[in-house]
Amino acid sequence: MDRLPAMFVGDALGLDFLNSVATPVDSPVDWIDDGEGLLGWLEQARLVTAEALAGVRSHALPGELDKVADQARHLREWFRGFVREHKGRPLSAMDLAQLEPLNRLLERDATFSRISPSLAGKDMPAGGYIPFQLVTERKWRTPEALLLPIGEALARLVCTEDFSHVKACEGPACTLLFADHTRGHRRRWCSMAACGNRAKQATHRHRHKGDH
Repeated sequence: MDRLPAMFVGDALGLDFLNSVATPVDSPVDWIDDGEGLLGWLEQARLVTAEALAGVRSHALPGELDKVADQARHLREWFRGFVREHKGRPLSAMDLAQLEPLNRLLERDATFSRISPSLAGKDMPAGGYIPFQLVTERKWRTPEALLLPIGEALARLVCTEDFSHVKACEGPACTLLFADHTRGHRRRWCSMAACGNRAKQATHRHRHKGDH
């Protein structure tokens, strides 16, 4: 099934994951409604390389990727509840207990470091360069490992974002969330092209009606 390109308007991958179900036009779209959808979203989010995704796809048993997509949707809705409860105020140490399911997911990770070629080379003071870089890789032992980079993105959100600036779009029917990184933190819409423009049009119609 052909899908619309996924939406990345959250200014934080953890929020973009929550936004992987939305109503971009008239009908709701769930970009991870099945296993292939999950693979497609992970590739668009650049959380997993196309090569790794192809490897997972080729080794997955029938129906296995769909089951992982189902787990991803459950993770998404659990974390949406956490974000909606805490957005608009700073997190506190007391909130850690609620994040225990996320820590349990992260504990399953199998990452390792590898020396790889550095694309540009690292400059050295003496004028030379270091041709290598240390990169973190992940062992994709089972399709369930696809949940791990998502868990990492969610963990990064709670560890790096000020939840005071995590907001829900003010569009009446919009469900999208975003981190407001604008100066003055006055962002109100998921995007000006979508909900912001609709609000402007509605205000214009209201004023025009009042003139008659």
